[in-house]
Amino acid sequence: MLNPQQCWTVFRRFQQDQPQPTTELCYHTPFELLIAVMLSAQATDISVNRATAVLFPLANTPSALLSLGVEGLEPTIRSIGLYHTKAKHIIQTCKQLLLEHQGEVPASRGALEALPGVGRKTANVVLNTAFGWPTIAVDTHIFRVCNRLGLAPGKTVHQVEQKLLAVVPEEFKQHCHHWLILHGRYTCTARKPRCHHCKMADLCEYPAKSL
Repeated sequence: MLNPQQCWTVFRRFQQDQPQPTTELCYHTPFELLIAVMLSAQATDISVNRATAVLFPLANTPSALLSLGVEGLEPTIRSIGLYHTKAKHIIQTCKQLLLEHQGEVPASRGALEALPGVGRKTANVVLNTAFGWPTIAVDTHIFRVCNRLGLAPGKTVHQVEQKLLAVVPEEFKQHCHHWLILHGRYTCTARKPRCHHCKMADLCEYPAKSL
């Protein structure tokens, strides 16, 4: 596992390369972000953005989506995996937002995780991206990077998240999630990591790295 100085160096390099990273999901409001993240489970950001480019001009508020209903929502998201289940969860979430939160996305972990189809990872993304919380949402990209790099190795996403919260310096926590996911998406890829282009190669503990 990397020592504290090495951890600081990793994130300082990320910061120098991309001072203001953000999600690649397209959104304009916290509600649009919530819906996009709910749709992104087991789907690519590109596929979600294609779907929401059609959906959001039609309905981008809880009341408008609720008016569409499951039957009206499904055709716009049919290209996304698990679209039937996601449509049901989105409509249920819209009902709950209107009943319990005046149609606003709550800036509370407990309230977010109480919404249908919203788990810890989705809540972390919304809290971080929409509300500026220093949360870290661990997906498959971040899980892979943290284990390969030796930054926060763990056997589960929860273990990796807890280790990241412990080892990432406070000054970098706000953008940690985005730096790591982008690194995993474009450099430390699953099948053929681009180690020869990696700015962390000298620090990386991945035994199969190729330079």
